Amino acid sequence: MKTHKIIYILALSLVFSSGYAQKGKIRQATKEYDNLAYLKTSEILLEVAEKGYTSVDLLQKLANSFYFNNQMEEAAKWYGELMTINENIDSEYYFRYAQALKSVENYTESDKWMKKFADSDRSDLRGRAFSSTVDYLALIDEVSRAFEVNNLDLNTDVSDFGTTQYQNQLIFASSRGGGKNYGWNEQPFLDLFSAEKQENGTYGNVENLDSNINTKYHESTVAFTPDDKVMYFTRNNYFNKKYKKDEDGTNRLKIFKATLNDNNHWDDVESIHFNSDAYSTAHPTINVQGTKMYFASDMLGTLGMSDIFEVDIKEDGSLGDPINLGPSVNTEGQETFPFINSEGDLYFSSNGFNGLGGLDVFVVRDFENKRELKQPMALENIGRPINSPMDDFGYYENLGTKEGFFTSNRDGGKGDDDIYSFTVPECEQTVEGVVRDRETEAPIVGAKVTLLDADINALNQQIVGADGVYKFEKLACEKEYLIRIEADTYATVEQRFTTPNKRQKLELKSVLVKDEIELEPCADLAKILDIPIIYFDFDKFNIRRDAELELQKVLAVLNKYPTMTIDIRSHTDCRATAAYNERLSENRAKSTRQYLIDNGITAVRLTAKGYGESRLVNDCGCEPTNDSACSEAEHQLNRRSEFIITSLNGKKCPE
Repeated sequence: MKTHKIIYILALSLVFSSGYAQKGKIRQATKEYDNLAYLKTSEILLEVAEKGYTSVDLLQKLANSFYFNNQMEEAAKWYGELMTINENIDSEYYFRYAQALKSVENYTESDKWMKKFADSDRSDLRGRAFSSTVDYLALIDEVSRAFEVNNLDLNTDVSDFGTTQYQNQLIFASSRGGGKNYGWNEQPFLDLFSAEKQENGTYGNVENLDSNINTKYHESTVAFTPDDKVMYFTRNNYFNKKYKKDEDGTNRLKIFKATLNDNNHWDDVESIHFNSDAYSTAHPTINVQGTKMYFASDMLGTLGMSDIFEVDIKEDGSLGDPINLGPSVNTEGQETFPFINSEGDLYFSSNGFNGLGGLDVFVVRDFENKRELKQPMALENIGRPINSPMDDFGYYENLGTKEGFFTSNRDGGKGDDDIYSFTVPECEQTVEGVVRDRETEAPIVGAKVTLLDADINALNQQIVGADGVYKFEKLACEKEYLIRIEADTYATVEQRFTTPNKRQKLELKSVLVKDEIELEPCADLAKILDIPIIYFDFDKFNIRRDAELELQKVLAVLNKYPTMTIDIRSHTDCRATAAYNERLSENRAKSTRQYLIDNGITAVRLTAKGYGESRLVNDCGCEPTNDSACSEAEHQLNRRSEFIITSLNGKKCPE
């Protein structure tokens, strides 16, 4: 059973009209359709359509019948026929057609109809998700991993789905129990079963879970509290032998609670307080602390056909009021089958976000922590092999035993829906690089490379050899790290990075810049040591605050080389008279010199001279044709100071 087959019957507000030929068969089909027996509907309508009797109404019903029974190849065919007759229909049909095309892996045509759907309603979250990541297939390929999934031996030719572990058992839902058939797909109603874990790690000895739990209607999807004493499960609205429907005649789903008694049987079954005859609640999952339950519902406030909700589990075991998780998780489509793992990652299935087809499994990592801290959340399609062009749902993982399970109706299965197992893959990263000189690109022999965590704690260290190569293995996924690289005569560099959630090799570009440069007389410190020009405001010679910062760098160089003497050369732009500019630049040179003297440099090491506008660095002279073409920024380039080394270690710069 797919999620559409069990929980969201209520969403199918499809009205028949029988104003076309073959009325006797259409009336029969209408009855079956209204009873949600879509398998029979498709058979009848198909017979009519193949005789050439078609209309918009008939094709809608026929395509929907295949769509809701997950016969997507046929659904795509008949939605296509519908579009050739009339494209100006409810835009939801564009969405269904696009989904059906995905399921047969016709992604190019699917994208065409998703674009039409997105354009028809720019507020719809499904359309907006598509428009924001049109390269979604490439992104899914990036996060996909190569590991094996296995069809469990316990699967049958009917529906088996929705796994949860309980002690040494695997709990799941199945139609294998016999009894009355469910009209939708002509399979028996679902019951809950247990399978015992064998010594070789497989599961066998399948048994009916508990006669106090299973009824003649549907039971599915179980969650247990951390102490294993309370169970929440999904059931039709059937309690104390009373089968109830909403005002439209639909029997909804409810979450029930059961308690383990002294004889190790589930007892005291009760309906939770926010259940209703008017809407469905289903598919519970409980966090490792036992403080939150997440579930799917179409209750008031739902954005689409079904949303994910959360509810507090109080210390006395009672439940608080449900809260919708909002548009970071929910869309106008179906969000269902939530699962919260031991690290607080929220998994769920959806057809509202970009995927491979049908329901795909998505995850918001570190969901509980981010929700509590009100931090942004990133949604991730978990990729292949969990997801496929068909429906994939019921994701469950045990990070302690590394066991994982999910349900799919993909090709190659044994029945309708099958349960698949997998080993949760270790997510390890390798980071490597080559330490090189930025100018020569030659490897730097003997460089020290340190791996640190986000809190600057050293984790590992390597000294590179002649090839300059370093390599750190077995880094955790989705963690922040820092690489620090040190080498004699080079400036230390640090590179911070965050590992993604997939196995890969990360290659860093690691280049170092010389920290020691040979200085010669006549050289300009501003150029050699990459010291920015010391700027002055127009018509001023006081030291600006940003200039003071740069002069501290000059000061450091003079302190490092006590035999060095320098000539400070100050320049102006061309505005004002030449005589005025010469006086202004002289004052600027003297103020720069005085700043260095005030900070401990002996006066005899410093000379200063103003050059006015005589040495412009650009064409911004003050002739009318030039001045009018220059900006303030260009003029400011001329208002500068230079620092020329006049002597060093006994060597002098020629006059």
